[in-house]
Amino acid sequence: MRQKNINAESHVNKQSGATLIEVAVTVLILATSLLAMATLQTRSLQFNQSAFMRSQANILAYDIMDRMRINRGLDNENRLAAYTADYDDEPAGNAVATADVTAWREAIEKQLPEGEGKIECVQATRICTISIRWKDSSLFDENNDDEDLAAEAVSEFEFTSVI
Repeated sequence: MRQKNINAESHVNKQSGATLIEVAVTVLILATSLLAMATLQTRSLQFNQSAFMRSQANILAYDIMDRMRINRGLDNENRLAAYTADYDDEPAGNAVATADVTAWREAIEKQLPEGEGKIECVQATRICTISIRWKDSSLFDENNDDEDLAAEAVSEFEFTSVI
């Protein structure tokens, strides 16, 4: 049997393990991926909060519509006019309408940040439009002083129905 003579110079060393550059690239990719996932999670929570506030506005719009339907009575046209009120105005109607709108606006202020409500009724068609607006700061930077962003941070929900 013949022995092979192995020359040390001709022997090729095989690399074992990872180099520092490979480890650094892997850590960079992992860190970027984790940062992207954290950003996605944060945006998901922000959109969830915004959707929750929109749902609250929907519930509040149905609430005042139901109050208006209950109070319409036989004198429907005059009762609808009693509920009409702009964002800053009080309704100029009967005591029940005034109490309903006041309680409704208090609920808006409690459930929506800087929330306001407006009611517009057209007596001829008996169509009423409920508008609710609030500051949706969850989607925008609260500390930003930019007026354009502040205007965009206001969300509005509008609901129209025949009474």
